[in-house]
Amino acid sequence: MKKYILSFLLLAICFTASKAQGNVIEKVDPAITALMRRYVDTNKSTKTISGWRIQILATTDRQRVEDALNKFVSLYPNISADWIQSKPYYKLRAGAYTSKRDAIAAQYLLKYDYPTAYPVQDNEIKPEELIK
Repeated sequence: MKKYILSFLLLAICFTASKAQGNVIEKVDPAITALMRRYVDTNKSTKTISGWRIQILATTDRQRVEDALNKFVSLYPNISADWIQSKPYYKLRAGAYTSKRDAIAAQYLLKYDYPTAYPVQDNEIKPEELIK
């Protein structure tokens, strides 16, 4: 009998406590709200960020870099890759990483197929690329 009374009291306390949690009132200073709005707007206007990629190849032959891109995509479908042109070179770069340490870890994975690959800094990384 005591067991049932204790259980009932415990249930009543839990029910009362759960109702009390629904009555939370949040008071935020308008200056904090304005600061957060400005922070969000600034971050939405930022189109690119600085980060790191793995450079696989640099050549003056466009056909060679396109062939290397196709081979890379078939070997590593989960790692994004693309080539850029920095006259007179075409550069094949893979991945998008926020830190050099992450880029080096990815380089280690690619070392068997691409022993000459190395991390390079890139200031034109779109934030969406980091999410993938």
